[in-house]
Amino acid sequence: MRKKAVVALGGNALIKKGQDGTIYEQFANTREIMKHIVRIIQEGWDVVITHGNGPQVGAILLQNELARDITPPMPLGICVAESEGLIGYMLQQCLSNALKKADIDKCVVTLVTQVLVDENDPSFENPTKPIGPYYPDEEVEELKKEGYKVRKQPDGWRIVVPSPDPKSIVEGKIIKRMLDEGVIVIASGGGGMPVIEKEGWGLDGLEAVIDKDLASERVAEAINADLLLILTNVENVYLNYGKPTQKSLKNVTLNEIKEYYDQGHFPEGSMGPKILAAERFLNFGGRKVIISHVDKGWEAFKEKTGTIITK
Repeated sequence: MRKKAVVALGGNALIKKGQDGTIYEQFANTREIMKHIVRIIQEGWDVVITHGNGPQVGAILLQNELARDITPPMPLGICVAESEGLIGYMLQQCLSNALKKADIDKCVVTLVTQVLVDENDPSFENPTKPIGPYYPDEEVEELKKEGYKVRKQPDGWRIVVPSPDPKSIVEGKIIKRMLDEGVIVIASGGGGMPVIEKEGWGLDGLEAVIDKDLASERVAEAINADLLLILTNVENVYLNYGKPTQKSLKNVTLNEIKEYYDQGHFPEGSMGPKILAAERFLNFGGRKVIISHVDKGWEAFKEKTGTIITK
């Protein structure tokens, strides 16, 4: 039996700090990331790649806003689908090219992914997920008139939307089938498109976004993965992050990380969902979770760096 891994790329993985985020920069960064993925595949692993979409969907929303008097703006769910397509295209092309250079005969496919959520999820009453650009104080009232909910951030105001908890991956069986046939799958981009099951109708999309790490864990469940590799913008998980008493975690057990989580070490908007995803995956039956920096993907996979969480 071949081993299976979900590799979750953070939302800022394709745009490095200080870059403008041009498509050329994003392609260059993607090519570097795919070198790590190829080495993991060479080790005999079947891989599903998931990814965030923060900068890209933010740009799409901004383009929507600026062009709303010229062409009808698209709702949030459609914007997420757009970002999944454009990022998937970059990952798919760069990985296919890297596999060819390594003389590996494998197909790569991007799957637009729907994620089932509960229509009564509390986040619909209390949206907290910031999206899109920052707005100055003088534009806040206009945003409210247009029906948006906004929240003050350190750098200005941002629109906030619901972020419901993912329950299952609609295309989970398809992903597993393709993986079993040797296809490398890129799925659940930006957390996937949140949908509910409506009686007499079927699936219906919602104006919300799903946390990428929590959705990646559901993908890992769907394929019975052995490993969940979360690549983000820090090399380790830390206690007291950003404080003089900051301490990096290397090898930790599920019980230890749960205790730290309950103590409030991992904020909701950053490391929290990653730790919750790790807990869920290990409780489901996964073997290992590794969290590290996107530039250290191979080293983390080989357990030479990063935070390694086991049951």
